[in-house]
Amino acid sequence: MLIVAALGGNALLKRGEPLTAEAQRTNVRTAAKSLAKLVRAGHQLVITHGNGPQVGLLALQGAAYKPEEAYPLDVLGAETGGMIGYMIEQEMENALGHDRPVATLLTQVVVDRADPAFKNPTKFIGPVYEKAEAESRAAAAGWHIAADGDKWRRVVPSPAPKEIPDMRVLKLLLNQGVVVICTGGGGIPVLRRNDGSMTGVEAVIDKDAASALLAHELKADALLLLTDVDAVYRDFGTPTAAPVRKVTPAQARTLDVPAGSMGPKVMAACDFADSGGISGIGRLEDALDILNGHAGTLITKDATKNA
Repeated sequence: MLIVAALGGNALLKRGEPLTAEAQRTNVRTAAKSLAKLVRAGHQLVITHGNGPQVGLLALQGAAYKPEEAYPLDVLGAETGGMIGYMIEQEMENALGHDRPVATLLTQVVVDRADPAFKNPTKFIGPVYEKAEAESRAAAAGWHIAADGDKWRRVVPSPAPKEIPDMRVLKLLLNQGVVVICTGGGGIPVLRRNDGSMTGVEAVIDKDAASALLAHELKADALLLLTDVDAVYRDFGTPTAAPVRKVTPAQARTLDVPAGSMGPKVMAACDFADSGGISGIGRLEDALDILNGHAGTLITKDATKNA
């Protein structure tokens, strides 16, 4: 099977951990061991990942310079894609005993300049703050901010992914048996000009939405959205909460799930499952069990279908 595995933020940095290379390396090493089981089981693998804390940190660092010297979000996305891709690539090579080729591809993703997201920023980036500090930083830097649980974070535009122009390169790598790391942070956001050329834009694309588009364009068999929650829950946050094991896309869309965290994953999983693929949501360490229907939540057109 061809599997697209999307690593949630927990694969790189757990909430409350310092934004250090050492902390991220430790988490990536754990992720690689789980993902290597998919490859060892005979599957082809494409890995995507988030970059919210990392791109936010680079943006903070850029604020120390003159406004005209700060790099835009598309460039910061490319920087974090290279940094995180390097860590995942190296740890995957180690976990696989260096017997499989692994490569990182910086991936451009086209968005629509008319997307309403540019007027309504919602994508969290950077570290969490207490409300007073977040408001102070927002006032000084011209940020938009929003509540993230009991903390506050910067939010930026998150337009929908429309096209992955680097698909030809991705397919060439897969045809050669390469484990590919790509579409980091949802991909590098670009606009296509009227003459066909492309240019970067200030935005961060949702990683799960971009991963669903990638899986669809690659005609993947499965999309795994891996996080630190063991499954999607019905009646989440209530005494009657219960894990959902197998549902159709239509059933999954009726679930009342947290809009800022599980919501995008469920929607992305449904979008891919609508095309006939298998979508799985669950814990990173359960990746192979989710694929085999023994853990997490499976979303398929046929809810009785077992991967």
